[in-house]
Amino acid sequence: MENSTKVCIAIKKLKEDAEFIFTGDITTEAEFNKIDWVTGVNSEEIAITTNTCPHSEIDWAKFKTEYDKL
Repeated sequence: MENSTKVCIAIKKLKEDAEFIFTGDITTEAEFNKIDWVTGVNSEEIAITTNTCPHSEIDWAKFKTEYDKL
């Protein structure tokens, strides 16, 4: 299974409605911390993002546990 697929599945297992954007592989905590988490949209319907995960259900340790199961 490709890394990007595993990343998406692992995050969705932790929070089904989480919205995020990433490029490249996510295999380290530093790479995980570069995920853009969607927190809303502006008046022009452009995503508002942050690199700080706004979901208490998702952190590096929880993500890595789910990722490693795949």
